[in-house]
Amino acid sequence: MGNRLRRLSAAATAVALTAAAGCTGGEGGSGSGGYPRQETLFTTGTLWGPPSNWNPIMSGSYTTGVVGYVYEPLFLFDPQEQEYVPWLAESEEWVDDTTYEVTVREGVTWSDGEALTAEDVAFTYELARFETVPYHNVWDYLDGVEAVDEHTARFEFTDDVRRQEFAYYNYSNPIVPRHLWRDRSEEEVTTGANEEPVGTGPYLYEDHSEDRQVYARNEDWWATEALDLEVAPSYIVDIVNSSNDVTNRLLDQGEIDISNNFLPGVDQKIDNNPNISSYYDEPPYMLSANTAWLVPNTTREPLGDAAFRKALASSIDIGRIVEGPYSNLVEGADPTGLLPVWQDYIDQEVVDERGFSFDPGEAESLLAEAGYEDNDGDGMVETPGGEPVSLTLEVPSGWTDWMEAARLIAEDAQEVGIDVSAEFPDQAALEDARNAGEFDLVINNERQISNTPWTYYDYIFQLPVQEQQTTVNFGRYENERAWQLTQDLARIPVDDTGAMQETISRIQEIQLEEMPIIPLWYNGLWSQYNTQTWTGFPTAAEDTPEHLPTTWRNYAQLGSVLMLTELEPAGG
Repeated sequence: MGNRLRRLSAAATAVALTAAAGCTGGEGGSGSGGYPRQETLFTTGTLWGPPSNWNPIMSGSYTTGVVGYVYEPLFLFDPQEQEYVPWLAESEEWVDDTTYEVTVREGVTWSDGEALTAEDVAFTYELARFETVPYHNVWDYLDGVEAVDEHTARFEFTDDVRRQEFAYYNYSNPIVPRHLWRDRSEEEVTTGANEEPVGTGPYLYEDHSEDRQVYARNEDWWATEALDLEVAPSYIVDIVNSSNDVTNRLLDQGEIDISNNFLPGVDQKIDNNPNISSYYDEPPYMLSANTAWLVPNTTREPLGDAAFRKALASSIDIGRIVEGPYSNLVEGADPTGLLPVWQDYIDQEVVDERGFSFDPGEAESLLAEAGYEDNDGDGMVETPGGEPVSLTLEVPSGWTDWMEAARLIAEDAQEVGIDVSAEFPDQAALEDARNAGEFDLVINNERQISNTPWTYYDYIFQLPVQEQQTTVNFGRYENERAWQLTQDLARIPVDDTGAMQETISRIQEIQLEEMPIIPLWYNGLWSQYNTQTWTGFPTAAEDTPEHLPTTWRNYAQLGSVLMLTELEPAGG
């Protein structure tokens, strides 16, 4: 992974477990479930139904903590510092242009006592030969992988190796134990519940019920000796989300220590309750986690017309959304949509020349220039061919922030003569229609912060378009040149920032000219803490940890697991 590899020193961010033990008390809190309150971290934010899946291979559906607490990757990636952190891997090296070797850390054991070896690493990648494994396309450019000795795994690639993509897999994919998984069928690997998870991580599966998942500290965690790291809570209890009102009450009462839900009005809570805090002590209070886009279905007219899409983009007053439904808990997105951590990859000259902003006059001019006029006097434009324009913007029912945002977007569009109405179907029905291309406009934020903007552009431009688009390019936009540039980006070494900037600039020229998606706002990394029981949560202050303060799926690999090593009992 090149020059940006960071090594953790033996003295890095240790937290003494004796501090936690010294502060043990009774079983405080009505929701403690019998676990000592002052040794237990209560969380919420990912689960919206009873825990049912402990399968680390299925990145979008496993129960909170399965990856990070139980299973671990070869590397972590710190998006704040844009650095890779050796984890199960002690080091890595590109031996030549197509040969990569990773050295597996010695002394790591699975929770059943078996040693972690390079065989487990090679096997985990061999599993991706199954087409239903999410990282299956690594075999588009991987020739083979083998364990050359107990602690060295060697990857042989084709000449078309995609280094950005491979680096993404090396921190985002957990390693699984070959001795327990090698006899599993493809169906068991990709859909099995894996009810008895055996990992290498800081916690062990303890219990679960309809409304919670419980983990107990792994006293034999390898990082205690290797990195002088210890997780503070003896137990983690993740509570299933039921409603914003319930989460708000639990947070207020100190029965939740960290909530990773969007909570309306939490800005007032942070300002007025000394026990409640977040990453920043002023708006937007939260870090940015992903970009919310307006996605037009380019297979439907007039959304297939770039001029119309640009006019629609210019009609939207993002400020009303930021200040209205979000009460300044989010920030408006850059015209490229790239997250703040990717600021260095925004070509400001391209943005200044081709970008957009809220400008109703510009929207009306773009419509007129492209032949969209109000011929029947109803205040709404028709297509150049005289056909009426009537579009529906859909967001899931119950997503109150998105619902209000959709209403505001529809109002703005109507002000410039574009007939847009907001509708709120059931989430499952919306996803079915979206995946099948049966929609006009949706809001989406599928791609999270990562190690590379490649993941962002892969979402926008990936080809070919399938009958069912389940994860990317929901707008079914087809641009061979943009997709080729995205693939070129995937091939660039992760430490060659100059080459990355050059390629991304060319992608942005196409993006801002064609407007296949319309960036709206940066969705927050929702994080609210109650510090009555635990302190030491990450904040922007210089004297506090800066890890990502979240329990969301796929974020432990981005360093959020290190948050657990920095916590301290309140008054302990």
